[in-house]
Amino acid sequence: MSSFAHLPILPVVLPLFTGIVLLVLRSKALAWQRGISLFATLALIPLAITLTQTAGDGTHLVYALGNWAAPYGIVLVVDRLAAWMLLTTSLLAVFALLYAIRGGDTEGRHFHVLFQLQLFGLNGAFLTGDLFNLFVFFEILLLASYGLLLHGGGRNRVKAGLHFVVINLVGSTLFLFAVGTLYGVTGTLNMADLAVKLAQVPPENVALVQTAGLLLFAVFALKAALLPFYLWLPAAYAHTSAPVAALFAIMTKVGAYSILRVYSLMFGEAAGPVSGLLDAWLAPLALGTLAMGVFGVLASTSLRQQIAYLMVASIGSLLLAFGLGTVDSVAAGLYYLPHSTFSAAAFFLLADAISRARGPLADRLESGPVMPGARTLGGLFFLVAIAIVGLPPLSGFLGKFMLLKAATELPLMPWVWGGVLATGFASMVALARSGSLLFYRTHSAHETSEQITPTYFALTPVAGLLLLILGLVIWAGPLSDYATATAAQLLSPQHYIEAVLGTTP
Repeated sequence: MSSFAHLPILPVVLPLFTGIVLLVLRSKALAWQRGISLFATLALIPLAITLTQTAGDGTHLVYALGNWAAPYGIVLVVDRLAAWMLLTTSLLAVFALLYAIRGGDTEGRHFHVLFQLQLFGLNGAFLTGDLFNLFVFFEILLLASYGLLLHGGGRNRVKAGLHFVVINLVGSTLFLFAVGTLYGVTGTLNMADLAVKLAQVPPENVALVQTAGLLLFAVFALKAALLPFYLWLPAAYAHTSAPVAALFAIMTKVGAYSILRVYSLMFGEAAGPVSGLLDAWLAPLALGTLAMGVFGVLASTSLRQQIAYLMVASIGSLLLAFGLGTVDSVAAGLYYLPHSTFSAAAFFLLADAISRARGPLADRLESGPVMPGARTLGGLFFLVAIAIVGLPPLSGFLGKFMLLKAATELPLMPWVWGGVLATGFASMVALARSGSLLFYRTHSAHETSEQITPTYFALTPVAGLLLLILGLVIWAGPLSDYATATAAQLLSPQHYIEAVLGTTP
């Protein structure tokens, strides 16, 4: 096996090894920990780019651990979708970590260890070709996220953290029930092998398989914060530290990824008696999530809470695109996915800088004194607000335009157009009100020691994430082509199955 063939496992091994090294060196100076963590996180970017380029021609890289062939061994699979998620995660992680090392990583213990373990779980979830190992990587990233969520302590974080833990433990239990049921019926948990076996499931087991499939959907919907399972997200994201909230912008996308991966592969058009399992569920629930998210945006009393509800609305838009089920709609969702991730992360980091600059008022949406650095913060607020709402000329507008175009000939067209346009307008109104309260309805007051002037170093990660969004616009042509090719590959899973199993299904 050539050294190139080991590339698929490196995004998993690198953060795991780094986390172990950081744990061993926990008594060393913080500068050492920061340097090692940042170096390892930066190294994920060229690795993800290489995998994206390799998978870009439709190649499936299959890595069999221990050289045990599927379906008997554990496999990691890199296709266009997995590479797209790896690249989005690695870019996001670098800017979240850059913001953390300005001082946020000193609020508690083992921040960098937990950060690397979170990346280990995320990358493993995107790469695994086995349903049980998807559960394992879910648990790893959730365990790390528990520690990161509570990093720094405080009453609100502990309360939100306990809620987060309990809800996700319930989800993990349901996941095991679903996995056990599918294994009992088919005798396999390799996703490619499951796709073959489920297409041939006997009539007496169809109801059992459908029940297991819907249980899996409930678990993934919980991770993605889909209606009615979204209520854990606003408190958790609004009360944790800014770099953690920024990294968590990819967490809901793990649930969305799992829905897209599992239901296009195992319950797609070729799945025979269990095909189209989510056809009647996903799009309506996504529309409901979009609406409820915007209601939360309008009712929010703090900026970070408002951003958390904007994330709920964005997952509604994303899963609506996936739920329509066409190549064009899925491509629209895949293009929109990194945009919504980067814009939410940038907003969380900016909200922290605004909160520090306002002193005792923090991020409450109330009129207050003029904050130091108001012009810079106000300009960044304007840009991030345009991005997250989806106004032209940034990539959010392009993603939503692609979604509206894809829905034109579909029966749900009036609901999609009405929902996306109405919620976009309501979000714009809410953010205009927030910007007015923060930057215009101010009164003169002497600057106090509690008001911290933002530094260029603190705002660099925000600017970097905005540059990534600008890059999505500049390279919209090739990126949308990649998204379309990815969607076509997902909706024709026979190549994935053949690559993993080595046989034509």
